[in-house]
Amino acid sequence: MAKTPVAKKATAKPAAKKATTTAKTAAKPAAKTAAAKKPAARKAAAPKAAPKATAAKAAPKPATTVTMRQLSAEMAEAHGLTKKQSEEIFSDLADRITKRLKKGERFRLNGLGTLEVRKRPARMGRNPATGESIKIKASKKVAFRVAKELKESV
Repeated sequence: MAKTPVAKKATAKPAAKKATTTAKTAAKPAAKTAAAKKPAARKAAAPKAAPKATAAKAAPKPATTVTMRQLSAEMAEAHGLTKKQSEEIFSDLADRITKRLKKGERFRLNGLGTLEVRKRPARMGRNPATGESIKIKASKKVAFRVAKELKESV
């Protein structure tokens, strides 16, 4: 109940200010004050529309991520398989690719690109917080090199 009287007091103060300003502008016709209020409302609405247009241009539509499950469901429909069978095929494919990469072999997906393991040598780096030199261990990373056909089609 304490909040409602505060709100009434806050609305009462601007009303008192308006009363003093309307006394000064009482000599002016009411049409001018009404006309002056309309452009102000239009100006207030115009800036809201402008940022939306610039935001749409600046931020392109984010790319959607397709999951393995969605892809397997599409493949099941296209080839007359059950979803479970197509999911098993995709999981088996992922397992076999992983085994080949662990052996150090390259894996080529015609029309898409090549997966391979690249060795990164040990090197010296810096801790950005302290500036201290640190040694970064050697590691292996999986790299994907995009095929020419995919580059040209996208």
